[in-house]
Amino acid sequence: MPRALIRLAAALMLVVASTAALAEAWPTRPIRVIVCYPPGGVTDVVARLIAQPLSAALGQSIVVENKPGANGMIGSQIVADSAPDGYTLLMYVDGNTVLPSIMKKMPFEPLKAFAPITVLGRGSHVIVVHPSLPVRSLGELIAYARKHPGELSYASPGLASPQSLSLEAIKKASGIDIVHIPYKGGGQAIADVAGGQVKLGVLGMAPTLPHIQSGKLIALAVTGGRRSELLPNVPTVAEAALPGFETVQWQGIAAPAGTPTEIVGRIHDELVRIMATPPVVERLKSIGMDNSTSATPDDFRTLIDTDLHRWPAIVKAAGIEPE
Repeated sequence: MPRALIRLAAALMLVVASTAALAEAWPTRPIRVIVCYPPGGVTDVVARLIAQPLSAALGQSIVVENKPGANGMIGSQIVADSAPDGYTLLMYVDGNTVLPSIMKKMPFEPLKAFAPITVLGRGSHVIVVHPSLPVRSLGELIAYARKHPGELSYASPGLASPQSLSLEAIKKASGIDIVHIPYKGGGQAIADVAGGQVKLGVLGMAPTLPHIQSGKLIALAVTGGRRSELLPNVPTVAEAALPGFETVQWQGIAAPAGTPTEIVGRIHDELVRIMATPPVVERLKSIGMDNSTSATPDDFRTLIDTDLHRWPAIVKAAGIEPE
């Protein structure tokens, strides 16, 4: 064997050995989970739900850090640029798959820059109004918007967020004109709709439920394919106005690309176990989500790839131009 090939083989063996040693020793220090949105939204809720049991399983602290801004780009960039050593993870959500459809140039590729680990849960978005708005069903909302074109506004967690795209699709299908007010995350959007500053919102189920239950918000419809067990009297958008309509939100977790497969597999297996424990299942159920996990990290990769190919047509139909 030529000396050059011998040296190359030796180098590869050293890399493999070093990677295996890293995975075997991991974790030896706290792990941070980056949330690309402010506290109070559904992504933050799910991240904090898994932090303690994952910390117990791995024997190290799990630190949740909120890094909001730029539709999730700021936090995602932090993780994409982080060392692939298992100490920085990203709450990778449906919104991450929308970014390539709304940006002319991405600083990283949303799939190649990350090592997907698993989906953590799924749920519907919910369309809500402040009680002062004189509508009590999606049909009444559409009729009101037709009589008052351009006068009504709606809040969402961000520009071209899956929530906003849901309502943009409804607007296009029903021929109504409602002004979008994008927020930097769901927490403040919910607060402003509950406070009456904005009369309409399309938001995550989890942080919105307490306001619905207290009467501060009225739920008109859920966006999923079936009714929520927590809101059994609230119809789906498909039932209420637009047959065939369906959008869902999902929360997942990923690591920087290049993270050793042993580490990815360990996190995956621990999270699948954690998400199936009765306290977590019940907590997710209480916020309108289920504990959908990925059988393998590759299954999560397939979901991400599917959504990356699904959003461009929806964004185009909504009339959103990439910036």
